[in-house]
Amino acid sequence: MIDITRELAEGHPVWPGDSDYTLEQVSSIDEGSSVNVMRLTTTTHLGTHVDAPWHYAASGGTLAAVGLDTLVGECLVVDARGEGAVLERALPDEPLPPRVLVRTGQPERWGDFPEFRALSPELVAALARRGVRLVGTDAPSVDPVDSKDLPAHKACFRGGLVIVEGLELSRVAPGRYRLICLPLRMPHADASPVRAVLEPLG
Repeated sequence: MIDITRELAEGHPVWPGDSDYTLEQVSSIDEGSSVNVMRLTTTTHLGTHVDAPWHYAASGGTLAAVGLDTLVGECLVVDARGEGAVLERALPDEPLPPRVLVRTGQPERWGDFPEFRALSPELVAALARRGVRLVGTDAPSVDPVDSKDLPAHKACFRGGLVIVEGLELSRVAPGRYRLICLPLRMPHADASPVRAVLEPLG
């Protein structure tokens, strides 16, 4: 398996304005407790995460509406490194599986909140036309950091695509894999961190 989940540690950057990631020990065996216990505080959009449609559309469903059958199965990793928004021409002419992951060139680790390439609404619309049900990116978002109208998110909503953001694809070769991308079972949430892995096919 190839782990495509971002490693979490103190100081891991979050979307500007979101709750920081903190992991605090509140009980210690060394100090006489019977167990070690830690308290986790963070945002639902931490690191590698899946967005539920309700995050960006008032009429969209929460995580309960995101079926596991969408999050598990054959996918295509596309190498779309370059400048500017990722356009439709980044897609190959071959038939696409139901899941497409876009490698835009993000590094293995983020220090500060990174600069990144967004996905164009035209790319999302093309994915929907070609039967794709899930789009993933190694960037923190499918839309630019300063976007207020969220055109790529809205294109995903119109096309019925589930969004996975913050993947770690720096060492993944383009090609077809089996994706396993499992969120926490929080049915009423707007998003959830995931553990995402790829299995090579064949």
